[in-house]
Amino acid sequence: MPSHLSADRPAAQPPGRGSVDALISQTRRLKGDVDAVRRDAAGEGSDHPRERWQRALYDLALHQLSDLDEHLAQLRDGPLPTAAPEPPAPAQGSLLSRVGSAEWNLLTDEASWSGELYQILGREPTAPPLTLDELPSLVVDEDRPKLTAMVTNCLVDARPIDGEFRIARRGGDVRTVHMMGEPVLDTDGSTASMWAVLRDVSELRRSQRAVSETRDSLHHRQEAARSEQRLAVELQEAVLPPWRGSLRLPHRGTGTLDLASQHLPASAHTMIGGDWYDALELTDGETLLSVGDLTGQGVGVTSNMTMLLGAVRGMAMAGAQPGQLMAWLNQLLDATVQPALGSAVCCRYRPAGRTLVWAQAGHPAPLLFRDGTGRALNTPDGVLLGATSGAVYGQAEETLQVGDLLLLHTDGLVPGHTGSAAAHLLLGLAPRLAGNRTAEDCVRTVVEEFGASEREDNACVLVARVMS
Repeated sequence: MPSHLSADRPAAQPPGRGSVDALISQTRRLKGDVDAVRRDAAGEGSDHPRERWQRALYDLALHQLSDLDEHLAQLRDGPLPTAAPEPPAPAQGSLLSRVGSAEWNLLTDEASWSGELYQILGREPTAPPLTLDELPSLVVDEDRPKLTAMVTNCLVDARPIDGEFRIARRGGDVRTVHMMGEPVLDTDGSTASMWAVLRDVSELRRSQRAVSETRDSLHHRQEAARSEQRLAVELQEAVLPPWRGSLRLPHRGTGTLDLASQHLPASAHTMIGGDWYDALELTDGETLLSVGDLTGQGVGVTSNMTMLLGAVRGMAMAGAQPGQLMAWLNQLLDATVQPALGSAVCCRYRPAGRTLVWAQAGHPAPLLFRDGTGRALNTPDGVLLGATSGAVYGQAEETLQVGDLLLLHTDGLVPGHTGSAAAHLLLGLAPRLAGNRTAEDCVRTVVEEFGASEREDNACVLVARVMS
């Protein structure tokens, strides 16, 4: 086979056999290390997009290391003879076959191919090598202009070749071939011949597409989750009370309560949860206050929360007292598949006697602050079972005074603490809350104390101050 070097370029010395063997040993050690990490990786057999993407990358890396091993062995052993009757097949699962080479002499119109190139292009080893004019006959129709342009640029403008095209082999097998080459110049600078190396990259491209597709699937799944979260936020903002700032009742009556509230989102990037707060001035001049949470997260919980608040408001408007309202609410949610009522507290404030009537379902009791001290309200009697109407929740009454501060909250308000431990920390704010003039100032004090900490769950706080 003629030299692949121009006349004024000295031939490079072949690498020593020992040096190439050392590279082969390093490659095989690295391949073993990568394979060990792949086997130890979690998610083997999982269909989750992230695990599929990781497996595809591990497989691609292992295949490429196997091919590097094979190419280094080819470099050590030299090319196959052109007339080799049965060139060795590539290793099982190999992404790249052995690299083939060719040179086309423009002066004599002769072509010279290595044995590997016959195998790559699916030609019989005894067949004559194709000339540059005949080579496009192997290429699929759509890629022939690309090959023609590469060869023309190389021969006319002395540009190197570096591109891919598809070939159709016997039996209809279509393969992707990567070709690299450059012109060989004679002593007067004109192009005397063109040489090239070609390799089959079909499996490599398929493996890379698998990585890309699994990455895109993971990306689309993450985008879908983010879209669902944005939709949940938009639904909550559109239907539920505002998450920040004061809850303002209609300007009717004497303004007996000063109200403020806030939603504290979880620190982690998670779906909006099922926490809620609400305040509603009823037709009889009384005020409904409620705080609670539903199990689950996402758009489904948000839509069910909308239903829940509509039901709570409707039942309160119809005159249902907190105990009965909690029982009906529980029956309503039990009739649905998801979500379930996690916990709730429902209060009805009667301004005429400054009376608070309330009931709870597995929820922290309201906290009452008066004269610089605080306490949790006494828990109502336990659930009573009615003969025909199902469960009836007990309810309690508390007489309030002007200046009293009522604090309702979900269980995640104090990070790392629930139940009586969280209540104890909130009650410790009593001296500071006593110095606040408005309900909004009180909410700000609670958020300053507990809002900066990392929290796993969403939380709500609602403050009501008795004004008259």
